[in-house]
Amino acid sequence: MFFNIVLVGIGGFCGAVSRFIISKAWNHAAFPYGTFTVNILGAFLLGLVTGLQANEKIALLVGTGFFGAFTTFSTFKLETVKFALFKQKGKAIYYLVATYGLGIILAYIGYVIGA
Repeated sequence: MFFNIVLVGIGGFCGAVSRFIISKAWNHAAFPYGTFTVNILGAFLLGLVTGLQANEKIALLVGTGFFGAFTTFSTFKLETVKFALFKQKGKAIYYLVATYGLGIILAYIGYVIGA
């Protein structure tokens, strides 16, 4: 059990640092490209890892740890709310539809490729 926690922690650390780097490099005042990228890429790669039916240790390290910290649901929601609050409802709708739509499609494609 302790080793599993360590795996999730290591994966989580690496995922969070990766998300931080991408977000700092790609998020702009006009649109949060970094958050969008990590969520879409994370959906695809988590689908791929799941489709590959990785063993438990790899699934904990990569799936639960890395992608759990790499992708971000709360930041995505906050950015969407900010668009709506600042009278950018078109951007809010686009961001919601693009993130959920592409996320589901890419998770499916990743899973199929992995399987």
